[in-house]
Amino acid sequence: MSSGEYKVDKVVDARGSHCPGPLMELIKAIKNVQVGQVVAVYSTDSGSKTDIPLWVKKAGHELIGVYDRGGYTEFIVKKTH
Repeated sequence: MSSGEYKVDKVVDARGSHCPGPLMELIKAIKNVQVGQVVAVYSTDSGSKTDIPLWVKKAGHELIGVYDRGGYTEFIVKKTH
């Protein structure tokens, strides 16, 4: 899925934040959006590539995509419940 195929409702720019910062920011954002809304997280922390997909699966949300944006990684997560 490319970035043009979904509507991002909230962007969390956690670039420069270290583990577990980006994940904590995502958790906070997920709590503050409605079911069905989409959150994008920008992270420069390499640990996020493992931590965020694992948490999304454990929490039961939908990981729409993980994209290398050259200098940071973009995670797209849909709140499902």
